[in-house]
Amino acid sequence: MKRYGHGLVLGKFYPPHAGHHHLVRTAQDQCERLTVLVCAASVESVPLADRVAWMREEHPGAHVVGAVDDIPVDLQDPAVWEAHMAIFRGAVGRRVHAVFTSEAYGTELARRFGAEEVCVDPRRTMFPVSGTAVRRDPAGSWEYLGPAVRAALTRRVVVLGAESTGTTTLSRDLAGHYRRRGGVWAKTGWVAEYGRQYSEEKLAAARTADPAASWADVSFASAEFPLIARRQDEQEERAARLGSPVLLCDTDSFATGIWHERYMGGRNAEVEEIAARTRRDLYVLTDHADVPFEDDGLRDGPQLRPWMTRRFREELERTGRRFTVVAGDRDTRLAAAVAAVDALLAEGWHFADPLPENVRAESRP
Repeated sequence: MKRYGHGLVLGKFYPPHAGHHHLVRTAQDQCERLTVLVCAASVESVPLADRVAWMREEHPGAHVVGAVDDIPVDLQDPAVWEAHMAIFRGAVGRRVHAVFTSEAYGTELARRFGAEEVCVDPRRTMFPVSGTAVRRDPAGSWEYLGPAVRAALTRRVVVLGAESTGTTTLSRDLAGHYRRRGGVWAKTGWVAEYGRQYSEEKLAAARTADPAASWADVSFASAEFPLIARRQDEQEERAARLGSPVLLCDTDSFATGIWHERYMGGRNAEVEEIAARTRRDLYVLTDHADVPFEDDGLRDGPQLRPWMTRRFREELERTGRRFTVVAGDRDTRLAAAVAAVDALLAEGWHFADPLPENVRAESRP
């Protein structure tokens, strides 16, 4: 039988990390019911809804709720404490028997809830990480982050371009470059072009019906492109949850919109809506110059390459996406792309500061 009826874990989870998850799992092991209260201030740059979703995913057996708490932080002021407690009690909504915490304020928090304090690894010996450390250097704390947080923080780089312009070669080369850096970068992911797999399957189906069928006998319908865009994004999301702080993608759902133009003659609103759901941090556009056209059985438009390069560039500019154009031989393109990705990574991650704590000499209330 578990020791406590209803336990509480409270925190900002800005963002959640392995130390937080250890605290929650420890509490779950000792409570019949556990509430995890995520408190976010309006000044913080990670939305409350995201933090709640991340904690619910990691702890499906807990009752995870969120609350906006913009009350100034002052652990020595009873009135401030009571203002916070009004928010906490309103969000929790029921009697608390135990408060689980790794923080110094846990004693007072438990007292005000009329609950027992359970202190868990206050020196962080099991998981030497903090929210402050993660915000300061996510890459340095990567091993302590869960899949959902990694996906949210991963810098996503998309290589795109017209037919036979080296997008697959360059995206693979980039992934290999970062893997060779070792450490946290050794797991740098690469996402293949789903549209190519889809095209191969269509050609195979055509040849099942007619062994003499070629790519010229394959046709597309507009409704197929949203499916391709969704599958591409699903593969990207899976890879972002498992890899390093940077992810290399051979095309994406945004590029699918240009391919729809190429085959169907116009834009597809559903594809554009799908592409708008996911943040990408950098696009690398492969110029058709210096790359001879190679017909690999799934290509038929060498004369369209200049048009496609132009359309990619126009849409990247129109939608305000960050991009760079690479040309030249394979080594030159890789060097230019690495420089652009390194510049992106050097900018780091930017988190707004949480509300400051007012520290005074008086004793705690």
